[in-house]
Amino acid sequence: MSLATLPRSAALLLILAAGSAHAQTAPASPAPDATPATTVEAVTTTATAVPPLPVAPVLVGNAEEGRLRVYTCTGCHGIAGYRNVYPTYHVPKIHGQNAQYLVTALTSYRAGQRKHPTMQAQGEALSDQDIADIAAYLSSAAKH
Repeated sequence: MSLATLPRSAALLLILAAGSAHAQTAPASPAPDATPATTVEAVTTTATAVPPLPVAPVLVGNAEEGRLRVYTCTGCHGIAGYRNVYPTYHVPKIHGQNAQYLVTALTSYRAGQRKHPTMQAQGEALSDQDIADIAAYLSSAAKH
């Protein structure tokens, strides 16, 4: 396994552990040309040689865009006391819901991890930005 395939923190720990193991087997007195700065520079150079990990962009939802996208949601989630006919179940209210919960739920429907044919179809049509926008709007909307 190469250092490039490890998370940065794990790679750094391996580098430091290797340096520590080397230091434990090294002679008690340093060589005349070796100084602590050289050792630190070597570890720093090795640590910075590990490529940076890809960072997923943090999406910021736009509530106004989300307001434009929730029109299909209101057909089921916006009707007081609405129950689905078959199978029979209570349809949850989503206005005023926690934004992260909404992101997780919609992403899970899109990935097929949550099972509901209508919601899976809705989720499949949404991008990550659409989901962030919808969550921003619904979490800021008054509960019905």
